[in-house]
Amino acid sequence: MTNKAKGPPPIARNRKALRDYHIEETLEAGIKLTGTEVKAVREGRVNLADSFATVEGREVYLHNMHIGPYSHGSIYNHEARRSRKLLLNRREIDSLYGKTSERGYTLVPLKLYLRRGWIKVDLAMAKGKREFDKRETVKKRDAERKMRQAMKRPR
Repeated sequence: MTNKAKGPPPIARNRKALRDYHIEETLEAGIKLTGTEVKAVREGRVNLADSFATVEGREVYLHNMHIGPYSHGSIYNHEARRSRKLLLNRREIDSLYGKTSERGYTLVPLKLYLRRGWIKVDLAMAKGKREFDKRETVKKRDAERKMRQAMKRPR
């Protein structure tokens, strides 16, 4: 059995992104978090659904990502849905700014994971799918599944 996943196992995935968008290219970014946010992420209290990134000036921010409260936190726990700064090189930010200014492109987080103790986000340059595209994707996936089952079935 082969392992399809590349890299470290994700803490959280954005499954809606793969269904709702055509993924053009991906980019790894660091994320600026507070202490209780880091501990809550390590506990797995993260939800990437409906989150997106924007280029504001010369910085990139991740909006609408939900990080639940840390279980052993105090009254100084973090706000769950605040905007969080993404850590990228200047060249990467300029490139993203040029691409997101084109009509229909958006930045969507695909997964959140740990790499050498640092929390990283996989950002995707994506273009929204239309309803018929989504149905076509489902049809392809079902056909591939049926083919795999037919190949496994002994005669």
